[in-house]
Amino acid sequence: MTDFLVIGECVADIVRVPGRADVPHPGGSPANVAYGLARLGRPVTLLTQLGRDAMGGLIGAHLRSAGVRVLTDGRPEVRTPTAVVSLDGEGRASYAFDFDWTLRPVEPPAAPRHVHLGSVAAVREPGAATVVALAERLRADASVSYDPNIRPALSGARAGALARVERCVALSDLVKASDEDLAWLYPGEPVGRVAARWLAAGPAVVVVTRGGEGAVGFTRSAEVACPAVRGAVVDTVGAGDSFMSATLDALAARSLLGGPARAALAALDGPALAEVLRQAATAAAVTVSRAGANPPDAAELRAAGTSPPGGNSGARGPG
Repeated sequence: MTDFLVIGECVADIVRVPGRADVPHPGGSPANVAYGLARLGRPVTLLTQLGRDAMGGLIGAHLRSAGVRVLTDGRPEVRTPTAVVSLDGEGRASYAFDFDWTLRPVEPPAAPRHVHLGSVAAVREPGAATVVALAERLRADASVSYDPNIRPALSGARAGALARVERCVALSDLVKASDEDLAWLYPGEPVGRVAARWLAAGPAVVVVTRGGEGAVGFTRSAEVACPAVRGAVVDTVGAGDSFMSATLDALAARSLLGGPARAALAALDGPALAEVLRQAATAAAVTVSRAGANPPDAAELRAAGTSPPGGNSGARGPG
């Protein structure tokens, strides 16, 4: 058995800042989560698609450098997806995608303790059917997490996207979404009401990140707010993915992941959830303090977690 199987896309983020040359960074929400877990010392396999092109080589080398095992469906004709990431004066990112997702069924090399589904790959056909079918089969023995990480340009009509997202929510034990995700999926609906709806559908824990306002976690018996860790912001690329990786790492450290641990995860209390969220917020803070989706390793996360909050130049918030 391996610890983590992450299923989803790799994307080459081509970061564009006015007055500077474009800079490519390895990205894609699921790939970032896998990379973050590996940086934190967790054995992780990423099931994805990578083109036999320059960007695919860049991303593959990046993932393997952290110890991620990369598993593909072997399709030679695929192109590595790209996203032009334009940053505004405050480091906030907007995206323009060139993206296809056609994942075919692949048997993982070992049974995972935990499966993470992410972003476009879980909802964009034809590959999404493969992702969901594999998660459904594995969840008997593995816990499941999901981050919708909505990209409106790739999501299609809202009604169809909502149905696909809610299908993944119902499969999951843990869901992390941003307030922007929820605003697009459920316009005008309070965050707490959406979290309650999702909890009723199956997950034991729902976490909503709120950028500079931090995050709030919900269980069936508790609601916990966690402020953002404050400090300088270089850019926000990968902050939410770093938050997700650190959340999973913190839950694994408490033996709360895996199919047999479902009852224990459902019993997670407020103080323990607050500790998990604080670790995740700290990881996001480290990530936004430097360029690109560059999450902390275990030593950096420990050091950041024992340091006092620094500066007043902005909030290091996950997305």
